[in-house]
Amino acid sequence: MDDRFNVRLREMMAETELTAGVTTGLLERLRGFVVPFAASLSEPEQRTHTHEYVSGLLSPLERKTGEAIAYLHEHERQGIQKFMGHVPWDHRPRIAVLAEQVSQTIGEPDGVIVFDPSGFAKKGTNSVGVARPWCGRQGKIDNCQVGVYLGYVSRRDPALVDVRLYLPEAWTRDRTRCRKAGVPKAVRFRTRHEQAREMLAEHGPRLPHRWVTGDDEMGRSASFRRELRARGESYVLAVPSNTLVRDDEADPPVYTGRGRRPGVPFGRVDRWVTALPTSAWTTITVRDGEKGPLAVDVVCRRVTARMGRKVGAPETLFVTRERLSDGGAKHDYYLASAADGTTPAEFARVTKAAHEIEECFRQAKSQAGWGDYQVRNGMGWHHHQTLALIASWFLSVETRRGEKRDPGSDGPAMEGHHRQPVGGGVGVPHPAEGSLANNPLAPTDRTGTLLLASCA
Repeated sequence: MDDRFNVRLREMMAETELTAGVTTGLLERLRGFVVPFAASLSEPEQRTHTHEYVSGLLSPLERKTGEAIAYLHEHERQGIQKFMGHVPWDHRPRIAVLAEQVSQTIGEPDGVIVFDPSGFAKKGTNSVGVARPWCGRQGKIDNCQVGVYLGYVSRRDPALVDVRLYLPEAWTRDRTRCRKAGVPKAVRFRTRHEQAREMLAEHGPRLPHRWVTGDDEMGRSASFRRELRARGESYVLAVPSNTLVRDDEADPPVYTGRGRRPGVPFGRVDRWVTALPTSAWTTITVRDGEKGPLAVDVVCRRVTARMGRKVGAPETLFVTRERLSDGGAKHDYYLASAADGTTPAEFARVTKAAHEIEECFRQAKSQAGWGDYQVRNGMGWHHHQTLALIASWFLSVETRRGEKRDPGSDGPAMEGHHRQPVGGGVGVPHPAEGSLANNPLAPTDRTGTLLLASCA
């Protein structure tokens, strides 16, 4: 290695020092875990780099860039950097393996698919897709790249499964800029809702679910909600406070006998809520909090929403009211399409799924190098995001193992978890790679202390 890299190498190696016992058996389990994700790569070097990059994302490095990960493994940086940003390996087969593992391990018939756009702050204008939208992670309008994520939540655990890079229309119109950023010619502008529909079409049949949910960016689109209904999907989608709704259960104004009979007018949902009588609210417990059970007030009502001059189909308006310590209240608004008889508690369970995916984002950022990439082209962005999703899934697998919630790993499940054994579970090598008996993800060595937090 060139002398000019030695100082930086020593600094990065110092960041990787671990206390005794932390990684007992962990590295071997990780090596076996990566096997099915790397199996379809044609070159042995690419399979090696896959393991190296994922292990680097899970290492104690302060900044988990390609350069830092290469030095962690005592390599020159060019090999890893070329693998991530210049070698055209297809990330989609790895996403397919991830989705299948998530389905087999935590899938439930009434699972929830969550769509959540998230931004990554970036300086300059050359990184693929960078623009100045609202960047939620920064809490302001800023230079950032936006990914549209698909998450999956069941009562067992949440997981991040897939992502699409959002390219603003200004980017897709500028073919020179796209070419420099490695965007294929065939790529055209797609809204975030179109990207969500693509992922739902790809993974919906594989991920057992009853619900689709998302934030108010997803829910504000009447056409997105309409297309979900056309697909037969039940949904609970957040909507902005200024959404116009008509209360279909309210009595119309009294007819004066002159002109057309008046109907119930449309009005902003936040103003509709303030006019509700106290008796309209029901209190339910949604989850256990740090200071005891967390209770919220909820109301459900059949409404019709309007977007501009277009009036939609009847939906269920679900509103939650959380009482704050200062005496005020926080309201959240959702429009739902669901079977008759769906309870407020079930609506609340679905809305909670989006918060669990937010916790997965925080874990991926802090423990799996989610935002530490230094690639500018679209291929490198998807490569990094894919391997970061795989690293995050490994954290979830290890957490379940540490908590003895996975009977396929370390004996019986915890009380209350009635998992049925499934074939081809997480980390099981392909038949050509070995058998279940030799699966490194199912050892009996539990002497180490696992410092990996759950995203549940």
